[in-house]
Amino acid sequence: MKLTGKIPALALLLGSACAGAGELALKVEIPALNVAEYHKPYVAIWIEDSKGRHQQNISLWYDHDMRDDEGSKWLKDLRLWWRRSGRQLSLPVDGFSGATRPVGTHELVFNSLSPAIRDLPKGDYRLVVEAAREVGGRELLKLPFQWPAESTYETSQQGSSELGRIYLTIQP
Repeated sequence: MKLTGKIPALALLLGSACAGAGELALKVEIPALNVAEYHKPYVAIWIEDSKGRHQQNISLWYDHDMRDDEGSKWLKDLRLWWRRSGRQLSLPVDGFSGATRPVGTHELVFNSLSPAIRDLPKGDYRLVVEAAREVGGRELLKLPFQWPAESTYETSQQGSSELGRIYLTIQP
């Protein structure tokens, strides 16, 4: 599994060894589509509370290397993420934003010391994955979870167009 963010290896080891250290692991599948003009999707991943309020950005995949910052103008197509968080950010954000991803399954793993979840208070949440593709569609999936987990928790949802299966695993 790949680790995201810029966390020293020693901090990751210590975080895993600490009592109460949790881990959030995510697999995001980008499906192969049989279309005439294919563009890799822009994907935003974040955590919201049980009332739908944005809590923490996890990852953003977009074409940030385009000339004149052309790629960022399409971030508005990630409509829910843009309204809840995106328009307030100065992009790119180190450790959060990165390039679009090709077809396949992509893994993200965060331990309790990772900036993405270290300040997340105990409670009920939803992991939200939103994808939008140029000359394509838009899709949004939400996976509920509790943080921190008392036991291993696994859930998944199957996308219908822009996203494949999304897997979420929470370890205590």
